[in-house]
Amino acid sequence: MDVGNEFGLVATYLPQHIIAIRLFMAAIFGAMIGFERELNTGGAGLRTHILISVAGALFTILAFEIFHTLEGSETPADPIRAVEAVTAGIAFLGAGAIFRSGGSVQGLTTGAGMWLAGAVGIATALGYYVVAFGVALFAVLVLATLRVLAHGVISSEPDKPKK
Repeated sequence: MDVGNEFGLVATYLPQHIIAIRLFMAAIFGAMIGFERELNTGGAGLRTHILISVAGALFTILAFEIFHTLEGSETPADPIRAVEAVTAGIAFLGAGAIFRSGGSVQGLTTGAGMWLAGAVGIATALGYYVVAFGVALFAVLVLATLRVLAHGVISSEPDKPKK
């Protein structure tokens, strides 16, 4: 480690502009999912999903930068462990969004969206832009379309007698 690089001017495996582009794209893809959640739930929405997606991307980029920094040294590095840790951390955040109220469970979709935003961030960090965009778009379509469908079916059913 070069102590003289206290201003963050460390040589990186990926060019700095590519890292910036990947983080920016992760923010956009996270925003796609978060925007739909913001419109319909008001809970974990735009800001949360952006931060989760960017955090997933950043941790993944850092893991692979560390891997390439240690490449050839006697210290083994496994970037997959870092990706697994990111996944577990995001799942922990998503689980925190889930709560039980009476006989119902709420927040499952929000938790799943948060987890997916993290996965989209990881995919973006690895350079899978088309996959990340496709999954974010698919998530928005699923969330919006099935919400309309579910509310249409539920509201059109006659009231069921209570037991």
